Amino acid sequence: MQRRTFLSAVGLSALAWRAPLFRPMEATDSLKLHKPPRLQAGMTVGLIAPASSFTPEKYEAARKNLTDLGLKIVESPHLHEKNGYLAGTDAQRLSDLYWAFETPGIDAVWCIRGGYGCSRLLPMIDFSRIRRHRKVFIGYSDVTALHLAIQQHTGLVTFHGPVAASEFPANTLQHFRSVLMEPVTPYIVRIPESDNLPADELYQPFVITPGTASGPLCGGNLTLLAALVGTPFAPSYRNKLVFIEDVGEQPYRIDRMLTQMLQGSDLRQAAGIALGVFADCKAKGNDPSQTLADTLRDRLGPLGIPVLYGLPFGHVAHQMTFPYGIPAEMDTAAGSLALVERG
Repeated sequence: MQRRTFLSAVGLSALAWRAPLFRPMEATDSLKLHKPPRLQAGMTVGLIAPASSFTPEKYEAARKNLTDLGLKIVESPHLHEKNGYLAGTDAQRLSDLYWAFETPGIDAVWCIRGGYGCSRLLPMIDFSRIRRHRKVFIGYSDVTALHLAIQQHTGLVTFHGPVAASEFPANTLQHFRSVLMEPVTPYIVRIPESDNLPADELYQPFVITPGTASGPLCGGNLTLLAALVGTPFAPSYRNKLVFIEDVGEQPYRIDRMLTQMLQGSDLRQAAGIALGVFADCKAKGNDPSQTLADTLRDRLGPLGIPVLYGLPFGHVAHQMTFPYGIPAEMDTAAGSLALVERG
């Protein structure tokens, strides 16, 4: 590269660095919220696999879970398809998503599992086909991508909660019912007493920055949140209460993903950050490493907004159900998060 061209490029890069790197999707992020009817026993659920395929054991667990909730099950046409690490081709999985929202008599759409593959569908989705049908949509992990895109483009309140094949211990079931089936307002969830937590340090709660924060709920799995940075489907976190979790990632990878979000999104402008349990996120082997706690403090502590670690959600048996876009309040001193409006 010639010197003049190089200096010109450097100058433009410097100007670009000073400019805001993130442009919120104002037209979609400001859509009016649309709440679906609450889930009730006797309703029919469309069971879909928008990401990875599942084992026979997970399939049986999903059927039992939904049946125990008093729900009827209709399987999507391509539910049992397999395409390598995906549950069928992109076209098949997208077709099942449309099928679940558009089929009369199906009251809710529930993902049987996460895994990988939802983000592949985003550029192909005709969101007008979802916008016309206000149905409960449930899942977490890789389903984060669908939650964020659907809300941005339709305003539908969707639910970050157990996948159909998840475990449903008593408190997870209570959270689920209190948000989706028998709504309680306000609904307050607190970090469990230490005596009721596993001894593993990753389950132990701690405050990174004390305080209270309130705002609409937004967030999900960190891997997906970082992967959406720079795409048309990245959400704005400005003035929102952001919930984040992950599983099986070493601290340096958590660092990398949070750094990507801090540099490529408006996470710094969030009202507060609620962190779940980052299960199995310890360093592996003998390589030098920060602890998970040190990594989170290092990346999120300087933001100057309330940040709390250890709320009961993530890739763990005990998990809350979050309605996207619904106002919530977090109090780090009380170790609590409250939904102040019905989802």
